[in-house]
Amino acid sequence: MSMDLFDPRVDMDSDDSHLSDGNFGFAFNDSNFSDRVLRIEIVAGIYDCHPDAEGVCTSISDWACLRKRRREDVKKEDAPGATVCPDEQILNQHDMDDRDGSENLEEAFAVVEESPSGDEADSGNESNWSTDSSTVLRVNTLHISSPILAARSPFFYKLFSNGMKESEQRHVTLRINACEEAAFMELLNFMYTNTLSANTAPALLDILMAADKFEVASCMGYCSRMLRSIPMTPESALLYLELPSSVLKVEAVQPLTDAAKQYLAARYKDIHKFQEEVMALPLAGIEAVLSCDDLQVASEDAVYDFALKWARMQYPALEERRVVLGTHLAKFIRFPYMSCRKLKKILTCNDFDQDVSLKLVVEALLFKAESPHRQRTLAAADDSAPRRFIERAYKYRPVKVVEFELPRQQCIVYLDLKREECTNLFPSGRVYSQAFHLGGQGFFLSAHCNMDQQSSNHCFGLFLGIQEKGSVTSTVDYEFAARSKPTEEFVSKYKGNYTFTGGKAVGYRNLFGITWTSFMADDSPFFINDILHLRAELTLRY
Repeated sequence: MSMDLFDPRVDMDSDDSHLSDGNFGFAFNDSNFSDRVLRIEIVAGIYDCHPDAEGVCTSISDWACLRKRRREDVKKEDAPGATVCPDEQILNQHDMDDRDGSENLEEAFAVVEESPSGDEADSGNESNWSTDSSTVLRVNTLHISSPILAARSPFFYKLFSNGMKESEQRHVTLRINACEEAAFMELLNFMYTNTLSANTAPALLDILMAADKFEVASCMGYCSRMLRSIPMTPESALLYLELPSSVLKVEAVQPLTDAAKQYLAARYKDIHKFQEEVMALPLAGIEAVLSCDDLQVASEDAVYDFALKWARMQYPALEERRVVLGTHLAKFIRFPYMSCRKLKKILTCNDFDQDVSLKLVVEALLFKAESPHRQRTLAAADDSAPRRFIERAYKYRPVKVVEFELPRQQCIVYLDLKREECTNLFPSGRVYSQAFHLGGQGFFLSAHCNMDQQSSNHCFGLFLGIQEKGSVTSTVDYEFAARSKPTEEFVSKYKGNYTFTGGKAVGYRNLFGITWTSFMADDSPFFINDILHLRAELTLRY
């Protein structure tokens, strides 16, 4: 049974030992098991003359700098080089940087064929497509097995089977730059042995890039796994995020890119603790951080404010900033969990195009208007990368607020707590809601696990507090209610009025009048689909 070794469905991150019947290391550069001769011409590139390059990198930083210099130098070259050699096919590796993925070998690489006889060459039939003036530093000659190389690489498969005269020639010449020599030799060895001797990140990155050029997907997957086994740094993670834009076989490096995103998200989940570092991240880095479900932030409002601050610093030009915010960062800000107060500000924020901000706010408000069950359904179905309907682990719990201006200033606040969140409150924990406003004052709800002063049993308590400190006072009528079975309607549990001064709070230590054990029991009437639904009505007195 035959196998299409170049089927794109082959898992790039899986063990590729099945691609070969065994280890063919014994045949590497052995004339007894080879049918062709590979002549590798090593030439000096512009960047090979740099005193600190020399093709050897000792750190990720060195590799990134050298790679950038290589890309710039390749862009400066006028045309791909080709050399005329008797009875040989000449391929320049650096020509591959601008490949378009064509299946036609002649379209992807400059191929020059010349007859071995000088007289025949004078007949005018030779094809001298271009001239390469690079100095050949040295030549390596290897005995190769075309079946082994063709089985591992579509590049070599096409080279040896394209039906043209050069596919029948015994000698093949490749021309590569000196800084790529070590990586190419490792790649050839891998195609025989399924293993590499290199174990440093810079060396593995060089091999990965060579494997991409010569279409050895199994080696790219191997390098990707090896790189993931090396402890990451912010510098290396950012470099890995750039790989998809630097290689043709993006799927081969996707697991490495995903690991880099996870590393950055975990390292910078407390964005305020590492604010200086996070503010200096490039766009790909900040996207990875904002995609994290576990950001340690007070609310999604804080995420929005941080993203806006980053965009204003990194992109001072308004038009460019609008593009970045609207097409990149907006996908990672979870607008449905922002406060209505902040959503109103977005509509007048000049950093967003008006059409974009309106669409984001409307989508957020429509989500807020859905029932909790419908919201959970939307969140469960949101398998897109940005996960805009997924709630983060906020320090302060989101609330829904309905505000009234007439006949009196009033607001109705809905707070939902998961059973798991309530369980974590025992024995003396508390959880706070995000702020909401009434009469220009900021208020919040806090749920507690208390010790009942009369019975000495733990119980569930709910309190209302005011944010402002100092001499500010507000008199408020309030009422606490909760949904309960079997009707699942809101039932009033406590009401009163209170004159708030800065930093004060009012509430009830045992909201339901039962012990904590009864409150958390499986048959508790207050948990509906494992959600505790709380409501607070506030009316401002004058």
